[in-house]
This record gives sequence, structure tokens and C-alpha cells, in this order.
Amino acid sequence: MRLLIIDDDTELCQLVADYLKPMGFEVEMEHDGEHGAERATSEAWSAIILDVMMPSCDGFEVLRRIRAKSKVPVMMLTGRGEEVDRIVGLELGADDYLPKTFSSRELLARLRALLRRTGWIAETAPQAPVKELVIGELRINPETHDVVLGDQPMQLTPAEFGLLLSLAKAHGRVKTREQLIEEVADREWDVFDRAIDMHISTLRKKLGDDPKEPRFIKTVRGYGYQLVTPSNRAIPGPKS
Repeated sequence: MRLLIIDDDTELCQLVADYLKPMGFEVEMEHDGEHGAERATSEAWSAIILDVMMPSCDGFEVLRRIRAKSKVPVMMLTGRGEEVDRIVGLELGADDYLPKTFSSRELLARLRALLRRTGWIAETAPQAPVKELVIGELRINPETHDVVLGDQPMQLTPAEFGLLLSLAKAHGRVKTREQLIEEVADREWDVFDRAIDMHISTLRKKLGDDPKEPRFIKTVRGYGYQLVTPSNRAIPGPKS
């Protein structure tokens, strides 16, 4: 999903981009209203995050220009938190409104809800073919949810498959527990948070991983988990 952030606060933009990219968003940024409006109306986007207060061309004017040409979902941000900003933005066609005191978790939840609610699919956005993910002798099909280790199919629960797919998409990079919870559990944060380590443990068993020296899923202490390519040696069959 392609996301455009239009905000003159470069630090905030980068923080939001760093948080959303591992969640499956392709994030682009513009830091002034004129360029932001031009890109918003000339390219295909899944959603736009738009700041109200910007020099030269404020968010309301940018929104007017967007709505003259597109129905792309727009979430507006404001640092002032005034009700009048929300009312004006919504009347001009904004789909949602968020004060800049938001948490990253709230932003992701609101963005996902916005995309579900609007059912937006950018008409000109190319549909990438589903590719099988291959890590060593582990093969994962994101569309059919089939997982094969060596030549043996694995039987995974939805939570286990979600965790494995999330880690596989970030192959070689560390995913924090919070990122895994957000991506796999959506809104069931509290319940899933207490069970995530258990799911990782059962997933390791099915992969034939030794908990003390795991070959596939490594623990990065104090941070999260990482899926790596195992060394070239005999791989035990998956455990049921």
C-alpha cells in the first residue's frame, strides 16, 4: 500500500515512516503543501496523511486540491487540537482526523480502519503478483497459507502462520514484539501480547529449532525476533 505523508515536520514524518514501513506500507514524504498537493493528485496512493499547519499552502488548501481530483482516503493531523480544525477538515472531505499527540499504535489502528471503511484501491496502482517466500528449505505461500519445510508440509495455526509470514517478509531484519503484535493480532493487543512468546515457542518446535540454538527464529534480547537463513546442514522434519 502506497502512503503519502504531507507535513513540514521532517522528524515526525521519518518516525511515522520508520514505524509503518515494516507494517507493509510504502511510505513517501513531502514537506510543503505545494509539492504535496501536486504529488497527491498526480500519483496513485492508498491513503494520504496530511498536516493542517504548513507554510505557503496549508493542509486545508491541499485537501481542496485533492478533493477536486481524487477520492483517496485522507487523514488529517493537527498540532493545535482545536475542534474547528476537525470540523473544517471533515467538511472539506477529510476521512479522519488525528491530533499530533497520537501514539504510533493509534495511528496504525486508525489508518487500517480508514482503509477498511473506505475500501479504497488506487485505480492505477499495479497489482504485484503473490510470490512464494523461500528461506533455506522453508517455503511460504502468502496467498494459500501453505508452508513446506524440506519436502514436508507444516500444519500451523493462524497465529503461527501470521508470525512466520511477518518474520519472513522482514527476512534478516529484527521485528519488535510490538510490530509483530500490530501486524498479526490487529486490535487484540492485550490478549496476544501475553501469548506471543508461546506462539513463537510452538512455531520453533514445528520448525525443528533447538530453543538454545535456534536455526530459523533467533531472539534478539530486549528487542524482538529475527528470521534467518539456516546454515547448510541436515534439517530435521517439522514436528506436528
